[in-house]
Amino acid sequence: MQDAYVALGANLGDREASLKEAIRRLQSEPELELRRISPVYETAPVGYADQPSFLNMTIGLQTSLGPEELLRRLLAIELEMGRVRNIRNGPRNIDLDLLAYDGVEMDTPELTLPHPRMGQRAFVLVPLKDIWPEEPPFPWEEQLSGMSLREEGISRFEEWEGAESGKEQYKC
Repeated sequence: MQDAYVALGANLGDREASLKEAIRRLQSEPELELRRISPVYETAPVGYADQPSFLNMTIGLQTSLGPEELLRRLLAIELEMGRVRNIRNGPRNIDLDLLAYDGVEMDTPELTLPHPRMGQRAFVLVPLKDIWPEEPPFPWEEQLSGMSLREEGISRFEEWEGAESGKEQYKC
């Protein structure tokens, strides 16, 4: 089993319900075991600004899937949940991004790991740090320490039952 980290986001419809449904679908996958879950953060949109605020969080998984297989499964869940991609960085009912996969570095037409823009996105780094294990040290500490959460528009939304310190397994 390999460790993987996934970012979840939503800003259309019932945002919280969308995040919970995505987690439920991930938990139903036999090749995935949910290990950690971050608190949920409300965040200002990045890039395309004329849209509602997002709810963002991260989860830590263990998986027997390879990185490309895991990415395809994440994209399939987005599609099953009705994700429409018509504006880059635009509004969405669900977004699942593979951030990191067991220290793998790769750059293919299908997948770049670690995620190429995560070091520039506090809305990813803040919840990811919440669930990152003590070892190895958090690789994006320098980038995160240079960000102002107020300026980035990030605030704690709520901590779900079972998500305390991101170390307990989430229960739907």
